Amino acid sequence: MKFPSKPHSNSIEQVIEGFKTSSQSGLTFHEVLKRQKFFGKNEIEEEKVNYVKIFFHQMSNFLVYVLIAASLISLITGKYLDFFTIFIIILINTFIGFWMEVKAEVSIKTLKKLTKSKQMVIRDGKSDNIESADLVPGDLVLLFEGSVITSDLRIIDSSSLMIDESSITGESFPVEKDHLSIMKEDTLEFEQDNMAFAGSTVVRGTAKGIVVSTGKSTYFNALVQRAQESSPQSTLTKSLNYFTKYYIGSVFVLLLIVGIVAYFQQRNIFDIAYILIAELVSAVPEGLAMVVTLVMVIGALALSRKKTYVRHLPAVETLGNATVIAADKTGTITEGVIHVQEVYAIDDKKLKIVAGLCNDSHGNKGDPVDVALAIWSFDISKMKDKYPRIWGYAFDSTRRIMATAHQIDGSPKILIKGAYEELKKIALNKADFENLETHLMKMSSEGLRVLALGEGDFISDNIDEAKITIVGLIGFLDPPKENVRKAVMAASKAGIKVIMITGDYALTAKAIAEQVGIYHKKDLMLTGEEIEKMSDEEFSEKVNLATVFARILPEHKYKIVKILQQAGEIVAVTGDGVNDVPALKKADLSIAMGGGTEAAKSVSKMIITDNNLNVIVDAVRNGRIIVDNLRKLIYYLISSSIMEMFFIFFSIILWLPLPLTAIQILWINIVTGGVQDKSFPFAKEEDNVMDRPPRKKSNQFFDAIQIFRLLFYGLPMGIILLELYKYLLVNHVYEESLTICFTSVVMAQLFNGIQSQKQKDPFFKNIKKSFTINPYIFIGVGFGILLQFFAVYVADEVFHTVPLPLKFWKYPVAISLISFFIVECRKWIEVLHEYLKKRNKGGYIHVHHTEL
Repeated sequence: MKFPSKPHSNSIEQVIEGFKTSSQSGLTFHEVLKRQKFFGKNEIEEEKVNYVKIFFHQMSNFLVYVLIAASLISLITGKYLDFFTIFIIILINTFIGFWMEVKAEVSIKTLKKLTKSKQMVIRDGKSDNIESADLVPGDLVLLFEGSVITSDLRIIDSSSLMIDESSITGESFPVEKDHLSIMKEDTLEFEQDNMAFAGSTVVRGTAKGIVVSTGKSTYFNALVQRAQESSPQSTLTKSLNYFTKYYIGSVFVLLLIVGIVAYFQQRNIFDIAYILIAELVSAVPEGLAMVVTLVMVIGALALSRKKTYVRHLPAVETLGNATVIAADKTGTITEGVIHVQEVYAIDDKKLKIVAGLCNDSHGNKGDPVDVALAIWSFDISKMKDKYPRIWGYAFDSTRRIMATAHQIDGSPKILIKGAYEELKKIALNKADFENLETHLMKMSSEGLRVLALGEGDFISDNIDEAKITIVGLIGFLDPPKENVRKAVMAASKAGIKVIMITGDYALTAKAIAEQVGIYHKKDLMLTGEEIEKMSDEEFSEKVNLATVFARILPEHKYKIVKILQQAGEIVAVTGDGVNDVPALKKADLSIAMGGGTEAAKSVSKMIITDNNLNVIVDAVRNGRIIVDNLRKLIYYLISSSIMEMFFIFFSIILWLPLPLTAIQILWINIVTGGVQDKSFPFAKEEDNVMDRPPRKKSNQFFDAIQIFRLLFYGLPMGIILLELYKYLLVNHVYEESLTICFTSVVMAQLFNGIQSQKQKDPFFKNIKKSFTINPYIFIGVGFGILLQFFAVYVADEVFHTVPLPLKFWKYPVAISLISFFIVECRKWIEVLHEYLKKRNKGGYIHVHHTEL
């Protein structure tokens, strides 16, 4: 069956003829059955979630591959305890990832709810309330106030019809519809005045419409298809993959050299295999995934106390690295409620009477404009009792006016509101036109929606005979929320660009964006119509210059996010409606509003209960603290592993006995990596994280600065431990030397953990802060020392140790202090370097000005 593909560009007669239906009796039951077989149900098909695929996807990580290999080697060589330990860690991490991904998976069922309702139709000349799923193209649908539209309709008859399309287009004001309009073929959806789309709701009036699209052919379904696309990898996943790729590669090379040298030294092959396995397990931070999860869980709990709820854990890290926040206007930047913003009154008393009486709102229900007028007019219920309505003319979308008649002070009066151009035609006070039009232009330029209000004698119930006096103008706006401007400034200072994407009109969007500091004179504003006409290359050039996008459709918002991502931006998107679903799914970080639709929430990684940009920017601060803690954690785990690797590497190269046994290396992991690293999630903010730009590199955890810091600690400490070991072998028996080195490595790592709580500030630069930034680290140190006492004095046979006399503890204590001061020296070197860099920059500027 072939029907018109652009019904909005056809006349009513052409639509009726093209869909082979009737404007009076609709389709026959026989034709309905025929079309149901051809087109199927008017519902969205649900994509089945493959849980097995999701489960095994959690293991597609290089770090996990290495751990699996290490566990298998442990199994082959009979180290069953090691095998089960590593295997359980892998399994726990996999289940956590699986659970989170299943929770965050798109639930198309929530979208289907919008099409599971009843719809009034006429078939074979009889009206019937049927399941929406049974609608077919050509059905004749009746619409009333409150009707939820579940298919795309070409309106063929209407009376005062206004439709809320906010869930589809983002438009905050209800849209007037005109069934007589015939649009151009390339007219965008939000301009199609003769169409009603699935997912929208009738706010006022009645209508008849011909079903032109059902199920997967609807405009609404196009949004659902976008929702089914996979989200991009989080920056955390990218960063950890980058880190494991290069770090583990370096570890393998080093271990290969160790193995080859040990082989040519004719060491016992089983000893070599055993030590290499142990060193591999030590070098690979198998607890990293677990502690990273813990860091994010602690961060998510902190965010929940600030009205931000995380549905997908890696989102807390993405939040800290966001470079662009694409914010909805309505509800996020603005209050989401229409207010009377500006008034020009010729007669203030009469203006309030007209606003209150020519009004169909009931309490806080009804047309948003009527509700705003009722609030502005104060107690309209008393006014309506005092001046009863004797006649009414419902809102006429063609003439764009509404009128009522009331008995006021003993005489009948007509009260009218609507477009100024319409009221001007029947107005008697021509002398006021100039002032009225001056204020009309001013209000319109400020992005306000303007209504004219008039009053006159009620002559007859024929509206065409009415004569009135215009008593004033009222401008409406959805005003910005408090502190939004402050939030935009804070984001800008932090290197984050805030852009506004809205379905609202350009002037309104621009006015709001200027008020809150998003839009500046040098910035670009783009509309959906302009985007449609641009090539991809032209749009890519302009998207980075624009801060306001107005009259935007869902596919435009999706495209904006996609182009920004291609430019290397990490994009956070806010949304609350079905229209936001495609962009939310595409975004690096999707943030739904607590009061938004279930469809938006189901695809979002975070939900904020207080729909406010200020909450989002505050959450960014918490996200950055979490990122810093992850970076500190990775430094601590890897720097300690590098120290051990260099120590063992140099010992084997110099033909020395093995300085640590495999079980000792695994124990070091438990005492330091397994205990102390659990305190890292609790580290507080080191400095003002919002005073620096976001890190948007995929190698943020393993960049040049991090590598420098790792080697600055790991290499010297490896050499110092080697020299200590050589000295001990000369002056002590092997068992004592082994125990002292074993304890020294533990102590060095514990004190390295204290220094790791601050990335760049020296410990002695601000001693108070050094002790308070994370008090839990000192508990970890104390617990670690107690565990080491257990290994040396209680479980000495298990760990191949001998009980150390008290005087031998001078070596581990000295090593711990050296470990501490190596990091302290590195930090002071960095502070000095930063100072000299700033001084040289200042000196250059000074010379430059002198020359001028």
